[in-house]
Amino acid sequence: MSLMVGTTVAHDGGPDARWSPAGRGAEAVQPSVRLAKFHVPEIVFGPGSLAEIGHCALRLGGRRPFLVTDPGLIEAGWADEAIGHLRRAGLRPVLWHDVTPNPKDHEVEAGFRRYAESGADVIIGLGGGSCIDAAKGVAILSGNGGRILDYEGVDQVTRPIPPTVMVPSTSGTGADVSQFAVVTDTAEHIKITIVSRTLVPEISLVDPRLLTTMPGWLNAATGLDALTHAIEAFVSRAHNPLTDDHALHAVRLIVANLTRTQARPDDFDARLAMAQASLEAGMAFTNAILGATHAMSHQVGGLLDAPHGLVNGVLLPHVIRWNAQAWPERFVPLAEAAGIEAEGMPPYEAALLLAERIRTLADDVGVPKGLTSLGVVEGDVPGSRAPPSRTPAWPPTPGSWTSTM
Repeated sequence: MSLMVGTTVAHDGGPDARWSPAGRGAEAVQPSVRLAKFHVPEIVFGPGSLAEIGHCALRLGGRRPFLVTDPGLIEAGWADEAIGHLRRAGLRPVLWHDVTPNPKDHEVEAGFRRYAESGADVIIGLGGGSCIDAAKGVAILSGNGGRILDYEGVDQVTRPIPPTVMVPSTSGTGADVSQFAVVTDTAEHIKITIVSRTLVPEISLVDPRLLTTMPGWLNAATGLDALTHAIEAFVSRAHNPLTDDHALHAVRLIVANLTRTQARPDDFDARLAMAQASLEAGMAFTNAILGATHAMSHQVGGLLDAPHGLVNGVLLPHVIRWNAQAWPERFVPLAEAAGIEAEGMPPYEAALLLAERIRTLADDVGVPKGLTSLGVVEGDVPGSRAPPSRTPAWPPTPGSWTSTM
């Protein structure tokens, strides 16, 4: 789905002649009208929607869908449920689950070889951002060949890819609606980003039930990832009225519900709200693009193999303080969405309070205060492409995070 909108102000409250057939055409409108892109998949949202997965694959021409997932989703029982729905629809699914967090280049290429050998068609990603990005990577190689790292950058995917259906199991990455795929370059210890409109899935199937089996650390990390998506989309220079509404609503939902899901994993109203927040933040950022928090987070994550959202949670308050020096007014609506009474307050002060509110939220869900806690050392800054010389402080030790399993 792709939608273009434009806004203008008519003079004297009357019709604007530029819109009439007798007007001077598009060249007269363009100086005062800003066009906006809004490209999202078909979305199936709600409790129990996983049951629609077979019909979704069928509508895309599937006969032998390739289901990409990971061991955690298999253990939680979601892969078996999905396979059952696919088979009841008359399909013959192929399961591939050799995906690790922050999917690696060699994993994606192994997944493609399995896909090609199996004679599969529609590709389904079931899981968090890692599974979904891996599924996108398999789709890229199926339609374009080569190595996955060849497609780093914007619009390098030049040939069509197989139809995709994405089923997120976390409340944060937005990968199920985005035009991005992030893959770890294991030789250089960095993450590369692939950007292409072809990567926006045909269908995003969001079933909030899947969120209930996330471990606590993943719930916290993906929730803060979604918050970062919403805030960076809102302050992006590529924002537009459509992305703004989704971004602000996502901030409201996350601030009100993330700690509830952490403290009470079975609070289904909060889970439903977080599923919607992740979806809306994803729709906002895929169209408005992101900023400095993500630019830095990808590099730290590539070095340490640390959860992306966790690093975002550490960095976001610092980036807000920095960016607000240039454009503090833009942060006032965000502060209000986060529950801060910002009316009449100097904009920069509102931005600082927003940064503090986010750091407090990160504290409440157990996120470390600095990169040092994740294993970053000073020597990593100039030599970030070199393998770390020490063991990263990740994953957390058992018991250091609240678990929702």
